[in-house]
Amino acid sequence: MLRNPTVDALHRMHLTGMAAGFEAQRADPNCRELVFEDRFGLLVDAEWAARENRRLSRLLKRAKLKIAGACVEDIDYASHRGLDRKQISALTNCEWVERGQHLLITGPTGVGKTWLGCAFGNLAARKGHAVIYRRLPRLLEELEIAHADGSLPKLRTSFAKARLLILDDWGVAPLTNRGQQDLLEIIDDRVPGASVLITAQMPVDAWHEYLGEPTIADAILDRILHSSHKIALKGDSMRKIKK
Repeated sequence: MLRNPTVDALHRMHLTGMAAGFEAQRADPNCRELVFEDRFGLLVDAEWAARENRRLSRLLKRAKLKIAGACVEDIDYASHRGLDRKQISALTNCEWVERGQHLLITGPTGVGKTWLGCAFGNLAARKGHAVIYRRLPRLLEELEIAHADGSLPKLRTSFAKARLLILDDWGVAPLTNRGQQDLLEIIDDRVPGASVLITAQMPVDAWHEYLGEPTIADAILDRILHSSHKIALKGDSMRKIKK
């Protein structure tokens, strides 16, 4: 079947959402009853929605969230994990990301820290913010490789451009002297204006000891703790509950 010249022109102008909307209108007899302004408005809405969907797809692809399907709308409040509905509701407006504040999620293994962190990452992406997820052990490996091949400045810049950096499994891997300094640089690049979301099994008051060298530990924690929201999860492993 021959393509409509208008549809072809819209595709050439990369207005694919509008092209799809135009074809849908041609196939729908009810649309013929609409006035021009209404039909044109529907085409603009179709193009806007298509562009927003493509942008969200790009943001989520770049984020590399460990649990891509985690969404704040699906948070399980029934399990007794210490979740405060009012606190979660306040955080879901994403103002903390827009203000460059931080979110620290702690608790024992299996209580859903990673899932919750990814859910907030998904939400931030839906709000239009660039997000990057890394397990801290994997980030430290990337930084070591970047030192060796000369790509460290480029790697740091890519992290600095993200509005929200999620560091999962904080405290799991031991820190070398260079790892301590690298972590300080990554955190420092985010102050002021960009946010960090950290998940950790160890409580916040144990982080100074984990970070090791007192001067670096003070510098890192000073940049994180004074403008952060804290969620302390508790209870049994969700993996056991679901078996």
